[in-house]
Amino acid sequence: MSNEKYLEVKNLTVEYVTSEETVYAVNDVSFGIEKGKTLGLVGETGAGKTTIARSILRILPVPPAVVKGGEILLNGKNLMELPESEMCKVRGRDVTMIFQDPMTALNPTMRVGDQIAEVILHHENLSKKEGRKRAEEMLEMVGIPAERYEEYPHQFSGGMKQRVVIAIALACNPDLLLADEPTTALDVTIQAQVLEMMRDLHARKNMTMILITHDLGVVAEMCDDVAIVYGGEIVEMGTLRDIFKHPSHPYTVGLFGALPDLESDRHRLTPIEGLPIDPTLQITGCKFKPRCPYATEECGKAAVQAQELTPGHFCKCLYPRKEVR
Repeated sequence: MSNEKYLEVKNLTVEYVTSEETVYAVNDVSFGIEKGKTLGLVGETGAGKTTIARSILRILPVPPAVVKGGEILLNGKNLMELPESEMCKVRGRDVTMIFQDPMTALNPTMRVGDQIAEVILHHENLSKKEGRKRAEEMLEMVGIPAERYEEYPHQFSGGMKQRVVIAIALACNPDLLLADEPTTALDVTIQAQVLEMMRDLHARKNMTMILITHDLGVVAEMCDDVAIVYGGEIVEMGTLRDIFKHPSHPYTVGLFGALPDLESDRHRLTPIEGLPIDPTLQITGCKFKPRCPYATEECGKAAVQAQELTPGHFCKCLYPRKEVR
């Protein structure tokens, strides 16, 4: 497979500006994904993961969102320069998103089948009858009987709603899927079913995927590459093996330290001390410094540049750890 990146995000910077304050949500973020690969964006709530995904799809709320800079290249085409009329053709057909909360992603006044058909009819030159047939096929593909086309969202369980949201996202066979914590609201059994279904669809359609999550177990099952996000920055990025076997940024090490390990005889977990950074503050130096057990005065003097520890494994830390798990 070619090493050319299907999706490239370069120096993306996004702020939310109001009369009271400015939230520095995404700060000079860059990454790329090869065709057919899955990238996991991992980090605490408020780290900027969803803002990155919404920037790719260009669905940020404006105002207050302001894209201060950056490029988003999809197969060589800069999405940031497309007029809205062209971007409407890209959404749903080339790039699509599974939103975090199926309860709010679905229109409660529309039949679920019509919500799937609406996407199909928008992008493809089909009759209403053909659109309905395709929508029924999508329901069947995600494990919902076609007879339930006529039902409304309130008649479905949380897991079934999430399946409908996935059916809407995949209705036009997109090349890039942005999955924003698709299993967060589901119980463990349904979560396993949804992940298995996504893995199967990903393999069958050779989709490129960005999976946003804070669950490292989900990342281990689904992802080829991983980017660790903290304070609106990618602080460590590499292959799944790089991140899981050789975590190097103190924040990444802390995430793994907070996980239970059945093979260890530890009696207590090791949580990351302190609270996530206030995104309204502009901090000089490493943003993880206030919570880092290894921080020195040097860490707060200037912006920390990412260094390549091994080929493809980048870490934004002056003193990367030499952890082996």
